[in-house]
Amino acid sequence: MIDLHCHLLPGVDDGSANLDVSLRLAQEAVENGVTHALLTPHHMNGVFMNHRSDVVVQTKNFQEQLEQHGIGLTVFPGQEVRINGDLLTALDNNDILFADESGQYLMLEFPDDDVPAYTSDMIYQLQQRGIIPIIVHPERNTKIMNHPNLLFELLEKGCLSQITASSYVGTFGRKVELFSRQLIEAGQGYIFASDAHDLPGRKYVMREALDKLKMEFGNELAEEFEENAKSIINGDVVTPHQLQTVKIRRKKRFGLF
Repeated sequence: MIDLHCHLLPGVDDGSANLDVSLRLAQEAVENGVTHALLTPHHMNGVFMNHRSDVVVQTKNFQEQLEQHGIGLTVFPGQEVRINGDLLTALDNNDILFADESGQYLMLEFPDDDVPAYTSDMIYQLQQRGIIPIIVHPERNTKIMNHPNLLFELLEKGCLSQITASSYVGTFGRKVELFSRQLIEAGQGYIFASDAHDLPGRKYVMREALDKLKMEFGNELAEEFEENAKSIINGDVVTPHQLQTVKIRRKKRFGLF
């Protein structure tokens, strides 16, 4: 199992605070069935800057620690990149890490409660460079939850999306769980990832999420999610889905009328 989004590097963002925590999280990942992980510290989100060169060195050092402690996890350097006005400049300066070595798949984050007005133009600029943005955890973005067509339109343009495993199994509450399911049902989910942090409820439930996916949508889709993760990290083609829109179910003020 491949995890394309996690915060295991020690002391670089709001994920693991130190090496001991990182090793514990890595052991939890292995116990959950994860064999390979893309380490994705926050980058350019207004709080954390984790430059490409630093993450490459830190990942190499962490891999050595994993091997010394007998933890069977293979890790790769990556970033969770916040969409921002300096992103194209960072690309020009070779300060961005991708999910794959060929520089095709970019793990792209939005603010928790917004999809910036310039998003469509930025996506176009990225695609002109041969980059396919993977929108991370859209199911927890409050603006997308209220206006799901925002994600639909980005996926129609050729973006992919990553659903957080813990969202789908209910860690973030019933509303997020149901929206995650709606996105998957509409073909708007491509992979699961852990987004593991050293925070309450931010643990490894990848196996649980895949088992639930099999139960609700069948083995074929669960296998596709796993194959898509493998294709992304290898820089291979991910087949676009036939997309459907997500309907917002609004509560009626007067249930009797």
